[in-house]
Amino acid sequence: MKKIKINKNGKATNIKLWSFGAPHMRTFHLTWMAFFLCFFGWFGIAPMLKIVREDLGITTDQIVTANMVAVASTVFMRLIIGWLCDKIGPRIAYSWLLILGSIPVMLIGLSQNYEQFLMFRMLIGAIGASFVITQFHTSVMFAPNVVGTANATTAGWGNLGGGVTQQVMPLVFAAALAIFGAESLAWRYAMVAPGLLLLIMGVVYLKFTSDTPEGNYSDLKKNGSRSRKDTSGAAFLEACKDYRVWVLFVIYGACFGVELIVNSKAALYFSDYFGMNLTTAGIIAGLFGLMNLFARSLGGILGDRFGKMSGLSGRVRWLFVALFMEGIALIIFSRMGAIPTIIGSLLVFSLFVQMSEGATYSVVPFINKKALGAVSGIVGAGGNAGAVAGMFLFKKEMTGLEWTDSFLVLGVIVSAVSFISFLVRFSVQTETEVKLEMEESHVKQEPVAAMA
Repeated sequence: MKKIKINKNGKATNIKLWSFGAPHMRTFHLTWMAFFLCFFGWFGIAPMLKIVREDLGITTDQIVTANMVAVASTVFMRLIIGWLCDKIGPRIAYSWLLILGSIPVMLIGLSQNYEQFLMFRMLIGAIGASFVITQFHTSVMFAPNVVGTANATTAGWGNLGGGVTQQVMPLVFAAALAIFGAESLAWRYAMVAPGLLLLIMGVVYLKFTSDTPEGNYSDLKKNGSRSRKDTSGAAFLEACKDYRVWVLFVIYGACFGVELIVNSKAALYFSDYFGMNLTTAGIIAGLFGLMNLFARSLGGILGDRFGKMSGLSGRVRWLFVALFMEGIALIIFSRMGAIPTIIGSLLVFSLFVQMSEGATYSVVPFINKKALGAVSGIVGAGGNAGAVAGMFLFKKEMTGLEWTDSFLVLGVIVSAVSFISFLVRFSVQTETEVKLEMEESHVKQEPVAAMA
């Protein structure tokens, strides 16, 4: 029987990875699993884009545009989903997002031309809002001393789906090809698999999670533990007025936005510029996402460590370092021309990208606790906004840049953006309150039996 320790607010002050006990660790595991599967729906088509391009007779620039639309639609959804988390709770918001999102994933195979393909990619993009719920749900379950680690680990293990997708979907495609005998049919049927997984997870999430450690929003309103007055709109406006939220919006665009760009383009980049076949390009592109197994968690863990040593300003300083090194690593990656060096630089670059993401969300929970969903949503939307902006660099017909030079320019931009992290500051009162909460996390706490 594992023991989870909780503070006076009902939040867990420790993380027991091998526990699946309700509500803290069950939420921890189901959030990252749901986010993991969302990547299969969101980027499942990416390793097969070369086949799709030939089958539908579309250009590489149109592929880039479709990727931009898939990411852009997520910007709007992340803003909405953050507000919904504050309003109806993460449990129902996540369940319906998974269930409804599974539909366009399964139906994208019906596309017969570029316009139809573009429409399905836009609808699928809504699934990317799952990240916001993942971060919101773990933030309400875990105390300040471990919230950075909890957020980074659930998001990182979820992001791991981006790498696994690059490697698994070519195998799913190969299985479909063996069954149906034609590439034009195989890619279409291959997308049914991730759609079904999303549908199943939507039902599981609804049944086995709760909105907060104390229970669901609906139950808390009935017993008076939660106000019946809807304050989600006011909380959203309050978050919008805080300049720090928009600074983190830009910063997250420079890390998660870059990850989205690489996830959507890596396989095609290695195929077109290094002459790799579909399977090899997918395997190497998948290495980038597989670093999420530990890299994003490391960013959150270090954020918590710096927070313990130097307070909230320490978390911000670590964010600067991680983001600046990401930019330098991306510049080096863009200059590599041989397969061994491109793989090595990809891994180093991936390490800092994902640590930067973990560092960002080790800061987010402390911006405004009363508007956590709104803050998480706006900052999360910044990741997709950054991806859309960055993808313009890869439209060769517009910029005239080779993709190698596009990555170089992107790296310079990321390095420059890192310096605005110093604009994120906290009041003395907030620093004191968080310090007291941190100290309470290390004194005697009430142990709760977790059902393993």
